[in-house]
Amino acid sequence: MGCIISKNSEQTPGYEEPNVLAAATPFTAGEVKALYVLFKKLSSSIVADGLIHKEEFQLALFRNRNCRNLFADRIFDLFDMKGNGVIEFGEFVRSLGIFHPNAPIEEKIAFAFRLYDLRHTGYIEREELKEMVLALLHESDLELSEDVVETIVDKAFREADTKDDGRIDREEWEDFVSKNPSLIRNMTLPYLKYVSPIEINILVTSMWRAASLLQNLNPLQRKR
Repeated sequence: MGCIISKNSEQTPGYEEPNVLAAATPFTAGEVKALYVLFKKLSSSIVADGLIHKEEFQLALFRNRNCRNLFADRIFDLFDMKGNGVIEFGEFVRSLGIFHPNAPIEEKIAFAFRLYDLRHTGYIEREELKEMVLALLHESDLELSEDVVETIVDKAFREADTKDDGRIDREEWEDFVSKNPSLIRNMTLPYLKYVSPIEINILVTSMWRAASLLQNLNPLQRKR
């Protein structure tokens, strides 16, 4: 008996069946189908090719395809698991799964670590922390003097770098987050717990505001 190929798989590059994604994420097969509706809407906002391009991602975040931001770029890069410059449906669902209320806390902590590891070294260096902080402050329309930013970054980095070797490794990051759980508070999106076609418009307008949703990943906000 031949394999049955779904209509969606023929139309969408990188499409994965709902039961496959449900087994790998906290979503049910029905919720995955609802997320496909959202994915199709986002992936056709500029080019209807079944893939989310960076410009479409920027458009979803800022309503402006030309508005670039380091923070948004990092989120896009992490969703783009294959590193091929686009977000496929399977990547979309698997990445959103990390933000599900039932996702393991370890996955949320690991995602946040990768967000700050700009140079993919397996460590967070002081300059990377500063770059991300400046991007988050800019996105939040907050202006602090250079001296104030340097002072706050130094304080946060010293607290996290317990081994005093000039970089934050995964173990130090996990310990830092355990002492400051608010850092990943917005890594959980309540809307994802009950995804249905009716709630797609809510998800479009709220879930994709990454700069606001993840703003508490900024370790300096509680120290200003």
